[in-house]
Amino acid sequence: MIIYSTRHGQTDFNKSDIILGTTDAELNGTGLSQAHTLAEKVTALKDVDLIIASPMKRALRTAEIVAEKTGLSIITEPRLREWDYGEYEGKPRITEGFAEAKYQFGVRMGRTGESLLQLGHRVYSALDDIIEKYSDKNVLIVSHGGVCRIIETYFTDMTIKSFSGWFMGNCQLIAYSI
Repeated sequence: MIIYSTRHGQTDFNKSDIILGTTDAELNGTGLSQAHTLAEKVTALKDVDLIIASPMKRALRTAEIVAEKTGLSIITEPRLREWDYGEYEGKPRITEGFAEAKYQFGVRMGRTGESLLQLGHRVYSALDDIIEKYSDKNVLIVSHGGVCRIIETYFTDMTIKSFSGWFMGNCQLIAYSI
């Protein structure tokens, strides 16, 4: 089994370097173009059997563009929705305390959001279920930057420093062999 992981295409929040978690933003023009390029890459792989996507608009639209090109089915998985950044939502990424909050694994992000431990539990349980249920398939997961970071930790050991600095580009594609 291969799990391919990708982050949705660009949104205006991403372009403006604004923290985007629970806000259900649409793709912008660049994001739509990125999703079409991703669709070409997935088509060229010729081994993806199924798409599993976050139900949030930006991820689902990215998945739909890939599905339109490849003919693949999409299953939505609510546990792949983006990290709830609490009071940081909608603020510039340079907001005081945001970068440091990624080191506080047991503290709710922005006081009212999810802790990293909560996010990790949610995403790891989704991955466990995907691997169990679709072990005979190669799966494309379309999700979000925070979720992609957790997916990376599922397959790769990371220090706190490497975790906090890890970044997934819009429509970047990473393959993990099971």
